[in-house]
Amino acid sequence: MTPARANLTDDRYDGNIFALYAGNGAIVPARVTLAQSFELGRPTMLVLYLDDSSDCKRYAVTVSKLHDNYSRRTSFVPVNIDSLPIETRFDRTEPGYYFDGFVPKTVVFDGSGNVRFEGKGQIPFETLDDVFRDIFEFPPRPESSQLKLQPLNEVTPELAN
Repeated sequence: MTPARANLTDDRYDGNIFALYAGNGAIVPARVTLAQSFELGRPTMLVLYLDDSSDCKRYAVTVSKLHDNYSRRTSFVPVNIDSLPIETRFDRTEPGYYFDGFVPKTVVFDGSGNVRFEGKGQIPFETLDDVFRDIFEFPPRPESSQLKLQPLNEVTPELAN
């Protein structure tokens, strides 16, 4: 019997990155589409990713931590770019509208559907937390050291000081 192998640092497909590397398989599939979230008037975090990208594997931990903090008031819409239809034009309510060839790609919308943040790569938790704090008019986060990825067990990491 061959042992199962999963690795944050390679571009191999290991399975659902949110379940495997972030310990939160409930994020995927998304509970609502981007269009549905706009109709509900909820702030939304769109994450375009690939399951076989080392950058996306590591970023899944940040997305999961944000989900833990904001999922009661925010729609999280993770979309594997392999599932995007091949079209030349998309409506602004479709995830393909925001895909520009890079993963991970994060877009945060306020409750009116306005883009409040758009970024490529592994965005620090603190940066996105500040965006949500602004949207919800929460007080600023107390100064803290930047969270770093720490191994929790052999597969699943966590964000910690």
